[in-house]
Amino acid sequence: SELIRGFLLSGMPCPSSCPPGLLALMAPGLALMATFSLPSQAGDRRALPVEKPPGVKGRTLILLDVNTKSPVRIISENFLSLQLDPSIIHDGWLDFLSSRRLVTLARGLAPAFLRFAGKRTDFLQFHNVKNPAKSRGGPGPDYYLKNYEDDIVRSDIALDKQKGCKIAQHPDIMLELQREKAAQMHLVLLKEQFSNTYSNLTLTARSLDKLYNFADCSGLHLIFALNALRRNPNNSWNSSNALSLLKYSASKKYNISWELGNEPNNYRTLMGRSVNGSQLGKDYTQLRSLLQLIRTYSRAHLYGPNIGRPRKNVVAFLEGFMKVAGGTVDAVTWQHYYIDGRVAKVTDFLKTRLLDTLSDQIRKIQKVVNTYTPGKKIWLEGVGMTSAGGMNNLSDSYAAGFLWLNTLGLLASQGIDVVVRHSFLDHGHNHLVDQNFNPLPDYWLSLLYKRLIGPKVLAIHVAGLQRKPQPGRVIRDKLRIYAHCTSYHNHNYVRGSITLYIINLHRSRKKIKLAGTLRDKIVHQYLLQPYGKDGLHSKSVQLNGQPLAMVDDGTLPELKPRPLRAGRTLVIPPLTMSFYVVKNVNALACRYR
Repeated sequence: SELIRGFLLSGMPCPSSCPPGLLALMAPGLALMATFSLPSQAGDRRALPVEKPPGVKGRTLILLDVNTKSPVRIISENFLSLQLDPSIIHDGWLDFLSSRRLVTLARGLAPAFLRFAGKRTDFLQFHNVKNPAKSRGGPGPDYYLKNYEDDIVRSDIALDKQKGCKIAQHPDIMLELQREKAAQMHLVLLKEQFSNTYSNLTLTARSLDKLYNFADCSGLHLIFALNALRRNPNNSWNSSNALSLLKYSASKKYNISWELGNEPNNYRTLMGRSVNGSQLGKDYTQLRSLLQLIRTYSRAHLYGPNIGRPRKNVVAFLEGFMKVAGGTVDAVTWQHYYIDGRVAKVTDFLKTRLLDTLSDQIRKIQKVVNTYTPGKKIWLEGVGMTSAGGMNNLSDSYAAGFLWLNTLGLLASQGIDVVVRHSFLDHGHNHLVDQNFNPLPDYWLSLLYKRLIGPKVLAIHVAGLQRKPQPGRVIRDKLRIYAHCTSYHNHNYVRGSITLYIINLHRSRKKIKLAGTLRDKIVHQYLLQPYGKDGLHSKSVQLNGQPLAMVDDGTLPELKPRPLRAGRTLVIPPLTMSFYVVKNVNALACRYR
């Protein structure tokens, strides 16, 4: 009976040497197994084409195994990274990046890159002044501005007296005034966004200091995107303002990587002036030469061109860029938004067709990059669940997590080295942290990912049941399963452990039986569900039934697993996301870094 059970769990056919009696005993068990496949990290599909006898209902049990011998991909330690939009200068939030609470939240997602870029990148001017008050403006009555500005100046003076990492404890009344200012500026920023007309933005030396202090205190590596729309009469890049910023940063010995511009394929709609891929390639070459003249940045990393969705004209733009500057950049970058935030509905986040739109883009980008610079790393920057700033109670809710977690799994499985999430904190609703400095569902999802997922991607093999294909109809998988080596930074698990993460978009629970190398191992469950009466619209989450919240401004909660006994079937509730650490697998792929 143990032999029969072993064959059934492994999905292996009985060898020809099996005695007829054994074959007869195995027949009913084999007859229950039908064809099923899920996307695996290796692009491999294992199907078990066995017909069901009449009258036998489909089983819900799914058999899952993982190839533990070698990884199919190895991604960056900074795979999940963050973005801040320059709009935080406009609405005042940049002055509050020294908040202990914000630094604690950002530190939880380290190591990571912090990309400072967005639509307003190409309207940003650097001004080397230290006076923090005179150059600021904002809406509101005189008493409001005076009190607000005085508080900021006093806070800056206090920060200047600190050595090393500068952390501030802002009074509640000061934060309330800032939220009032930000709410009024939000309307201005939205008007600019929808009209596609942006005002110029000034970054002072003081503001750059605050930005770098936040990144450095949080354990994040800053990537700064320079203004590419400053142009000479011959349409070449005017680097004078960028040079001023570079010299100041070098004088402070700031460790920064660089980019030039944001979505350059859209410049005609922004300024009525187009820049083709070849010209931007020349501009990047010019920037590389500039960096090499400054000792601090002679070996600095340079990333680009950060194009938009790879439609036909954008692919042509990328080809022109790669011909000229493919060898100049350290990684090729593009960005993606899934849904128009102005028309999004909660059901959109559950559509498998939407989850799969990214795969085609990845193939298009990889084809161009591998044509000109085979093996060059590719990054997805500025990814957001919705465009147009997102939608309240939707793109900042539990429902948005399905897209976010699938994005992480899909990109890692296809070898994309880094994904940069837009945004950590901003004026819209795509952020990870709200304006009360409270973490939203996607933050907790990202924190679990960082704590449990390592850079080595493993191939999965699944066997179970799937609906019978119909002519002209594509069956898209509502159960998404990905596997990695468990993070080496997590000291709760020995090397050789494996982490699965699973998205169940079905409206019914699913059962998974671990087979092969995962069979009869102790498993730790991290089940993330919405908390409260709002369901998928909830902005709060629970982990294994316990609501997640910060302990205090300097402390994140302990992420406690639920241990499952060895050999227990995994039961995945409907419309949920979950992580499962399979302990002590001693996977060869995961023993060494």
